[in-house]
Amino acid sequence: WTLRHPGSAQRLDFRDLRSHFQGMSQDTGDPQDDESYSGETEPRLSGRVRRYAQVGTSVGGLAAQVVGARYLGLGLDRGKHSSELKAALGGLKGPLMKAAQILATIPDALPREYAEELRQLQSNAPSMGWPFVKRRMRSELGADWLSKFDSFEREAAAAASLGQVHRAVSCDGRELACKLQYPDMLSAVEADLQQLKILFGIYRRYDRAIDPSNIYREIADRLREELDYEREGRHMQLYQDMLRDEKGVHIAELLPELSTKRLLTMTWLEGKPLLDFVKSEVSVEQRNAVAMNMFRCWYVPFYFYGVIHGDPHLGNYTIREDGTVNLLDFGCIRVFHPKFVKGVIDLYFALERDDPELAVEAYRTWGFTDLSKDLLAALNLWAAFLYAPLLEDKPQKIMGDKGSLYGAQVAGEVHKELRRLGGVRPPREFVRMDRAAIGLGSVFMHLDAEINWHQMFHDLIRDFDVKVLAKRQKKVLKARDLPLPE
Repeated sequence: WTLRHPGSAQRLDFRDLRSHFQGMSQDTGDPQDDESYSGETEPRLSGRVRRYAQVGTSVGGLAAQVVGARYLGLGLDRGKHSSELKAALGGLKGPLMKAAQILATIPDALPREYAEELRQLQSNAPSMGWPFVKRRMRSELGADWLSKFDSFEREAAAAASLGQVHRAVSCDGRELACKLQYPDMLSAVEADLQQLKILFGIYRRYDRAIDPSNIYREIADRLREELDYEREGRHMQLYQDMLRDEKGVHIAELLPELSTKRLLTMTWLEGKPLLDFVKSEVSVEQRNAVAMNMFRCWYVPFYFYGVIHGDPHLGNYTIREDGTVNLLDFGCIRVFHPKFVKGVIDLYFALERDDPELAVEAYRTWGFTDLSKDLLAALNLWAAFLYAPLLEDKPQKIMGDKGSLYGAQVAGEVHKELRRLGGVRPPREFVRMDRAAIGLGSVFMHLDAEINWHQMFHDLIRDFDVKVLAKRQKKVLKARDLPLPE
């Protein structure tokens, strides 16, 4: 069944589309790379084929609806369709759900209706049962694994997209959190990334305002890194180093003797989820204190070391009774070249001074290319929205006097202009910076915080020196055996 879109030479074969999603019965991976997990004999090759079928069945019909609407002019209830997409992804443990959460915060990486539904995806899938836990722990710590703990809870305390957490007590009496990676996640990552690439390709045919190629590469690299729990342990220690003087932030202590590439053991940090804290009777001063701690938790590492936590998801931190913050997850950490940090600061001053030449220099540092006058204006529209709380020297809420839908309105204007201009390819660095800014903005809205963001920002950048940052970054990364940015 081959279709030609009216007025276009482009052809689409629905049989090819179907084969993309449901006929992937072969894999090009090297069989020597096959991975057995937890003493089980399922190789990565067959695991990846099964994952193609599982994800493809969920996504294939939904994708066909989008393509049908685009090429046949069929009516598409995008609200209903996006709800179906959320339902399809929400039941799948693994990276595709995590990628959906990230994409939901990037303006027009997906249609607005999809973003609204995917933004609701939370890492609360049902946990794996005790048989899996026993197999995983035995494979990582040996047959006598239980003797290495004073106690170990059978039921998971939390379930996320790539793993689940169990409470335990160490032999010396410390309360612990043990994060176990789900089985066959390496297969899931590669299969899901292939499906994500196909989804991006379909959407690019539907709407060319955003070229997602760099977004895809950034998501792929970070997801693969998140599977390495030894690396996450080093990230945890890195954050202990960077935030050592921040009294409002707590980082768990790593237990390397009880950690592997697929098991991460750390001290347990007690606290409430943010939404539970907000619902309790807390004063404005307490809400503001939490907001300031969150701001410094995210941006001290960035402006002093060029490092950012790329996933301010509600499940990645808790709040203590005194308003201090427990930062819990360190799988998605992005290290930037020092000149990129300077570009972020330069863009702030370009907006403040209405300096188009400095803005162009800043965007080029970020990685944007072919900056016409019209494209600069479109990018500045979005940048002005993100930087707005920092530009006014006064206490205010994160959205100022704008409503909660203002961001979506700005994104719509930017999208319309980018389509007119033929589209833009956001650089890889944009993905995590935007995710952090939008995610933290949501946190500050939940808190209904009203503080002087301008002063907090200037406290961080007052003595900024790109060469000093480079030396500081090199030293702290080397201490934890982590690579410098490319």
